Amino acid sequence: MADHQEASVTLPSEPLSVSSARRYVAEVLADWGLPDGTETADTIRLIVSELTTNAVQHTFGQSPTFTVDLRLEREEQLHLGVTDSHPRWPQRLPAAVRQDNGRGMVIIRCLAKECGGRLTVTPTAEGGKTVWIELPWTLPVQT
Repeated sequence: MADHQEASVTLPSEPLSVSSARRYVAEVLADWGLPDGTETADTIRLIVSELTTNAVQHTFGQSPTFTVDLRLEREEQLHLGVTDSHPRWPQRLPAAVRQDNGRGMVIIRCLAKECGGRLTVTPTAEGGKTVWIELPWTLPVQT
């Protein structure tokens, strides 16, 4: 196997794209050996839902598209990134704030940590950002 595998999709920043992103990621991961319906696959789908929803809702129309990137390195580490062109980085709300939304990043960070992974945010050259989730990969990759 190669040292890494990659897959990417760019979608319009609209609510219907969230389910398209989830489906795309599930298909790629299944191709790489992670069957649908497992706890890990469900966790990754939830993370994708939260990240892509953020890219649609919190860019305020300033990012016409978002991109979902998947990289699997040496059958050890899965990198999942969602990139948008809005310059504002995700904010963690204080626990005392009572809102119906705004907890997505807390959920994502907790899910990643439970799986032995981590969340990072990096700037793009165009002034946007990518929210990355890195998770250990424990399955043999299908080729």
